[in-house]
Amino acid sequence: MIPEQGNMSSTAASESRLQPLLQGSIPPMLLRLAGPNVVAMSLMTAVTIADALYVGQLGTMPLASLALVFPFQTLMQMMAAGAIGGGVTSSVARALGGDSQEQASEVAWHGVIIGGFGALAYMVVLGAFARPIFDLLGGTGQALEGAVLYAAIAFGGAAATWAFYVFSAILRGTGDTVIPARAIVAGSVIQVVLSGVLTLGWGPFPGLGIAGPAIAMIVCHGGAALYLVLCLARGGAAVRLRPCRIRTAPIADILKVGGIGLINSVTVAVTVVVVTGVVGRYGTEALAGYGLGARLELTLTPIAFGIGAALTAAVGVNVGAEQFARARRIAWTGAGMTFLVTGLIGLVAALFPGLWLDWFTGDPAAYGYGLLYLGIVAPFYGLFGGGQALYFASQGTGRLVWPVSVGVVRFLVVSATGMAALAFGWPLEAVFAGVSAGLAITGIGLALCLLGPEWRSRV
Repeated sequence: MIPEQGNMSSTAASESRLQPLLQGSIPPMLLRLAGPNVVAMSLMTAVTIADALYVGQLGTMPLASLALVFPFQTLMQMMAAGAIGGGVTSSVARALGGDSQEQASEVAWHGVIIGGFGALAYMVVLGAFARPIFDLLGGTGQALEGAVLYAAIAFGGAAATWAFYVFSAILRGTGDTVIPARAIVAGSVIQVVLSGVLTLGWGPFPGLGIAGPAIAMIVCHGGAALYLVLCLARGGAAVRLRPCRIRTAPIADILKVGGIGLINSVTVAVTVVVVTGVVGRYGTEALAGYGLGARLELTLTPIAFGIGAALTAAVGVNVGAEQFARARRIAWTGAGMTFLVTGLIGLVAALFPGLWLDWFTGDPAAYGYGLLYLGIVAPFYGLFGGGQALYFASQGTGRLVWPVSVGVVRFLVVSATGMAALAFGWPLEAVFAGVSAGLAITGIGLALCLLGPEWRSRV
């Protein structure tokens, strides 16, 4: 039987993308895969920085509103892109590494279904019940009202964000990082402009205040998702997105990475929630300053996720092909690259914090708290970035129990330090020292995970 022309071209495209992952020099392969990711994620980070710049012009209270929403916005991104998205990328990559395009296409459709349920959860919980949640974090007055308004829009439109990240994950699993990067770059450029227009009001357009960045995010994520689904549906990718009968096997294969990965996402985000709640007890200025300092950590995301998403696909393909030694070499190489770059960012931030803080606020109190945070925490950025890259690499193996356990330990250490600071009246420096300890645990713990059996035998 002669294969259809469309299937032949799809198979050829798949083999062309996978061969560099399975053989040849590792650093050039990772740079080729990670380059588009890093550029794209850097622009997404630029969007977040631009949002903070716009909102900072509205005053300290709106900045505090962003600090209240930030942990949950981060959680949604981590769950959609890092956990479930990582599970989808890993499953698609392992299927293609085992030479099964049909299985990869089936996984892609089931990933969309799982993403739909994730979006629904955010729409219900945080789109409708944000007020009591933010109230528990110490939000009051105008800061609370602004956070509730932002959440109603950002999480009420969660379907756009989840679709955007899941479709990107499918394409990355095929070894294609260019199309997702193209969507992110275009969407981010538009979002920076649209956020400024809607937040501050430019020309004939009235300013909507804190609602502006949320509206811009949903509009741009929705447009990018539409572009990605058209790319998948037309059959040019190594997998074709099309409805199929729902089965438990592909769902289980995604969730054995993405499901347990949700625990990691929750522990990371809840760690930020706990720290935010603790810092909020030190005053609104402390909350605003901490939010500015912590927001610099978003600059680590395009590097850790950009290289990490490439690691998930590259490790997954090699595990599927039973090339375990190469998979380990790929993981170490990617982690080393990430450690060097994020460590340099942390060193510069600790020595010259004004390069960052001068952009956002002139409030002396908030500025001082930002200085305090960066001076204590930023030196540990390299360990955190390298550890995050290793977490994404571990997703490619299909087994995440030990990497997720590292995240749980980090959460316990940081939370215990924060609670103790409140109970015993410790200064804010103690809270930030606990955050630093958590970053160190991430890097060292995930490096030790590469000694585990999942890197020596197939799942």
